[in-house]
Amino acid sequence: MQEKILFGTYTKKTSQGIYQGTLDTTAKTLTNDGLLAQTANPTYLALSAKNRLYSVAKDADQGGVAAWQLTDQGATPLNTVVAPGTPPAYVAVDEARQLVYSANYHQGTASVMSIAENGDLTLVDQLTHTGNGPRPEQDSSHIHYTDLTPDNRLVAIDLGSDKVYVYNVSAAGKLTAQSVLTLTPGFGPRHLVFTPDGTHALLAGELSSQVASLAYDATTGRLTQLGTVKTIPEDYTDHNGAAAIRLSNDGHYLYVSNRGYNSLAVFAVAADASLTLIQEISTEGDFPRDFDLDATEAFVVVVNQNTDNATLYERDLHTGKLSLLQKDLTVPEGVCVLFAK
Repeated sequence: MQEKILFGTYTKKTSQGIYQGTLDTTAKTLTNDGLLAQTANPTYLALSAKNRLYSVAKDADQGGVAAWQLTDQGATPLNTVVAPGTPPAYVAVDEARQLVYSANYHQGTASVMSIAENGDLTLVDQLTHTGNGPRPEQDSSHIHYTDLTPDNRLVAIDLGSDKVYVYNVSAAGKLTAQSVLTLTPGFGPRHLVFTPDGTHALLAGELSSQVASLAYDATTGRLTQLGTVKTIPEDYTDHNGAAAIRLSNDGHYLYVSNRGYNSLAVFAVAADASLTLIQEISTEGDFPRDFDLDATEAFVVVVNQNTDNATLYERDLHTGKLSLLQKDLTVPEGVCVLFAK
């Protein structure tokens, strides 16, 4: 089987934008098929059911989100919503309400855009957060993630203030506050995933190199912190930042990338969302910011930003553990991995 994969990148050195690749699940090989769309700093990507791609966008001194229509011939630009300042760090699609969400790390904003019939985007709401934390990286609010709960509320994660916000979303895309979770100072929350039954979430702490298990009450829209585990060995003292976090569809295995320790940490997930580390495997490169599981969940692909390479693993569906297949595929300045599932 041939599976399509998209790579988002920085374009500070040699990259020119969004690249596409193919995973051959029979041969167990990954190829880079070249440039899909030339654009500046498309560092995060989201794909809609209508095969429309939404990417982080940079235009001179402005930042925002670009919309593309994917076809067999490539990517056709639809429109771009930008404003003065830095580009966002995260993009997500809300299929039920036909909305796109973005999180702006540097400006501390969560934005909502409506999707028109032709795929164009229009800004309909934006909230600016405030706050700070004890670490140097927490000088102000830094929203790093805006995506949906299982019951279609919006989660906004603020790395800068150690808070996780839950919002209600109207049909028109207007946000109203529902709850706020305050984490241990310096935890530095980044991204989260929900368990299949929607009762728990697992939250990556970038600054603390930890994962927090959370309980989620859909009745109140409230998250509650349970326990935490480290994503790196206790005796590792060099700089590390936990980054992407993914959960297998059965909810039994969790994966977290470590930038600095340069590994994927693999955890077994219990029914109460408590975690047990079962593997640390090298990403065979430097600064693995993102990774993704393919549609079959038998393969994992990670990109290493500083060494311009992608690494392919085979995943054991019974144990959750990874084994290296390929490590030398060139992906310039890779920071986002998205299988077209």
